[in-house]
Amino acid sequence: MKTQLAAALAALSIITCPAALAHGEAKARHGGVVQLAHDLGFELVVRGDVAAIYVDDHGKPVDPAGMSGRLTILNGTQKSEAALAPAGDRLEAKGVQVAKGARVVAALTTADKKAMTVRFTVR
Repeated sequence: MKTQLAAALAALSIITCPAALAHGEAKARHGGVVQLAHDLGFELVVRGDVAAIYVDDHGKPVDPAGMSGRLTILNGTQKSEAALAPAGDRLEAKGVQVAKGARVVAALTTADKKAMTVRFTVR
């Protein structure tokens, strides 16, 4: 009887308690592709020949001042690279061609010299 009661209570607690999610689902705020890495959110946005990366810390924008990096773009068999530099609230690489399906790797360095790599697949 005690075993059945314990099982019933356990089942009831599973049904009535919502699931806890560590960070929730990453959502694009600028219309791009989002990846989570290094406990931060990174959103890659491509407009014309400019690729921008927005960085946030649990929904709060991170100031990119002092950050730098390099963007590597793999469009099929073609590979290109461009420097990333702060541009207001984001990092930007200009003069790039990013097609749908391209793989993009951002190698970033923070202001305190921490290295990070973030990988995207453009949809």
